[in-house]
Amino acid sequence: MMAHPLFRPRRLREKALVRKLVRETTLAADDLIYPAFVVDGRAVREPIGSMPGQFHLSIDELVKEAKDIAGMGIPGLLLFGLPAEKDPRGSEAWADDGIVQRAVRAVKDTVPDLLVITDVCLCEYTSHGHCGVVEDGTVKNDPTLELLARVAVSHVEAGADLVAPSDMMDGRVAAIREALDDANYAETPIMAYSAKYASVFYGPFREAADSAPQFGDRRGYQMDPANAVEALREIALDVDEGADIVMVKPALPYLDVISRAKAEFGLPLAAYSVSGEYAMIKAAGRLGWLDEERAMMETMISIRRAGADIVITYFARDIARLLEQNRHLR
Repeated sequence: MMAHPLFRPRRLREKALVRKLVRETTLAADDLIYPAFVVDGRAVREPIGSMPGQFHLSIDELVKEAKDIAGMGIPGLLLFGLPAEKDPRGSEAWADDGIVQRAVRAVKDTVPDLLVITDVCLCEYTSHGHCGVVEDGTVKNDPTLELLARVAVSHVEAGADLVAPSDMMDGRVAAIREALDDANYAETPIMAYSAKYASVFYGPFREAADSAPQFGDRRGYQMDPANAVEALREIALDVDEGADIVMVKPALPYLDVISRAKAEFGLPLAAYSVSGEYAMIKAAGRLGWLDEERAMMETMISIRRAGADIVITYFARDIARLLEQNRHLR
């Protein structure tokens, strides 16, 4: 006679309520940050072709979006600005009346309890599209640091709650921390893009942010996708320089890096589920190749399961809406 199984894991899978009771990883609206692209003008809500459901927003439209996401329980926005004019140094990035500075003031005036996080980089503002100062055809690290520090201070002066340097210049967290401290903003946290890979998955973002480099590429400063140990060194450097939250970007192709970073450092860890990840799920859903909602949720759970405390995602609104619907169905 065949022996019955001694252990039956299926007992905990049979009923939906039991599955929920023993679920190891959770996802809530307050785990999410919503990225947004702000442009000059009024009543601008221009669709981004490669990112269905995402828009270029004028400040008045951004404020409406901010009210909406705050009402959904999403704790914060990550702002990217598209300036009206660009130059080789990206000087609009630190202008008092720059697009991000004005957007920050408007959002904080209207929704003061919403966290406003600003991307600190030069690529959207430079005429050449690179993330730093270009001399003799190469991106120079140290001359860029002073400019990034100026950008960060200008954002905080406008009311930003956190700054998020994404440029991948060596030493930029220390430069920004020193500049913020000198400007009496010692309490402002830095969320560093610590392990930012040179990824093909940024393609739709470069359309959205009008930030494609005009020559070469960014592999001279963003990380090689083959490297994981290097990511831990990058994170350690940022922590030593004063980063309060560290980030891995992209998310899905680098779940192993997210997991190792969380285990190694134990600090608050963000993961940016980038434009290409979003666009793939959207495209497959529209073609009927995947159930879009289930793919979205499974993806986000996988990023949380890997160790991310914070998920930056273009799906944030959709996730919050779905979680609320499911709550009412219970």
